[in-house]
Amino acid sequence: MSQLATARPLQLGRQGFGAMRLRDDDSGDADRDPFRVVNTALEEGVVMIDTAELYGNEELVGRTIAARRDEVLLASKFGVVAADHHPDGFEVRADAGHVRRSCEASLRRLRTDHIDLYYLHHRSDTVPIEETVGAMADLLRKGDIGAIGLSNVTAEDLRRAYAVHPVTALQEHWSLAERTIERELVPTAAELGVALVAHSPTSHGVLHSAADDTAPADEKQVVLREIATAHGVSAGKVAIAWVHSRGPLHGLEVVPLPGTTRASHVRANVAAAEIVLSADELQRLTAAWQSNA
Repeated sequence: MSQLATARPLQLGRQGFGAMRLRDDDSGDADRDPFRVVNTALEEGVVMIDTAELYGNEELVGRTIAARRDEVLLASKFGVVAADHHPDGFEVRADAGHVRRSCEASLRRLRTDHIDLYYLHHRSDTVPIEETVGAMADLLRKGDIGAIGLSNVTAEDLRRAYAVHPVTALQEHWSLAERTIERELVPTAAELGVALVAHSPTSHGVLHSAADDTAPADEKQVVLREIATAHGVSAGKVAIAWVHSRGPLHGLEVVPLPGTTRASHVRANVAAAEIVLSADELQRLTAAWQSNA
C-alpha cells in the first residue's frame, strides 16, 4: 500500500476552533466553561478543534471532546519546546525520535487512538524537514495520525516536505494585518493543493481595536470600522470574513482558525462566515491594510 493510500480523507470544515488559550475556569462564568466553549463550537458546525503540545492543554481538550470524539477533526502540533535557556524562550525538536515520542505523549493526553491532523509546529534549522516528514509518514501508516500538516515554514520547506509525502494543510498567521505568506507560501500551497488554515485572523485582537470609535484611528481602522458599521457587525467579524474571502481569490482552501475562551465569542466568530463583503469592500480593506502586510 502506498503512503498516500493510508491517509484518511479530511474535511476541515468552513472554520475551525483554535484552543490555544483554552483553560479550566473556576470563575463561575458559564460562558467561560471550556466544555461549553468546545461544545458550542461543535453545535455551530465547527469540526476542527486545534491544539498543540506547547499549549499545555491537550488533557483538557481531550476531556472536552471525549463524549463527541467521532464528531471532531482533532488537530495538534509537536516540535516546539519551552526552553528558558534559549534566547527565543523555546527550541525546536524535529528529529525522528522526537516526532514519535511527542505523538505517543499527545495521544495519551488527548485520550484518543489517533490525531486526525498532526503538524510540525515550527521549521527546524538543524533537522532536515525530510527526516521530520518521513517520521510523520511512518505515524500515518501506523494509524496514529490521519494527515500531515506544517506550520511556520517556508515555501521551500513545503516543496521539500511534499516530495517526501503529501501535506494536507499549512497553519500560518493570515489576516488583514499580516499577509507575508501571500508572497511565496500561498502560491506554493495553491500549486500543490495544500489547504491553508489561517490562525489569528484578527491578529491576536489587533483588528478588534477598530471597533472602539472613541479611540483615535488611522485610515485603515476607519475603513474597517465603516464596513463593519455598514453590515451591523463587529470589526472582528469583518476581519474574519475577509480571510474567508481569500480562498477563491488565491485558488486554495482557506479555513480561518479564530480562538476564544468564551462560548458567546465562538458563535460570533462562526457567524462571520455568513458575511458577504462586496468586491468594493474587499478592495478597500485590502488596500487600506496593505502597509501592515
